[in-house]
Amino acid sequence: MYAIVNIAGKQFKVTKDQYVYAPKLQGEAGASVEFDQVLLAEDNGTVSIGAPLLSGAKVSGKILDHVRGNKVIVFKKKRRKGYKKKNGHRQDFTKVLIENIAL
Repeated sequence: MYAIVNIAGKQFKVTKDQYVYAPKLQGEAGASVEFDQVLLAEDNGTVSIGAPLLSGAKVSGKILDHVRGNKVIVFKKKRRKGYKKKNGHRQDFTKVLIENIAL
């Protein structure tokens, strides 16, 4: 059983007992969250497709931690002009454990 769910504007394929690194969500570590924007669900070979969402379908999970991703280097240069700029960026993520998929 799996589902494709919209979490904070991004789509994730989730199964039960899976960890998902979603964009930073509101809530403390240990809090439970529900995602009701389920786009597609599969259960024992039966695929249900929403138009655009499945009504009554929910994915519940638990926030485990707020973490930061790896550093991404942004380097800009204009040749022969002496212009170089180097920046780094680390994105904030929330580690979520998917506990249940209810159709």
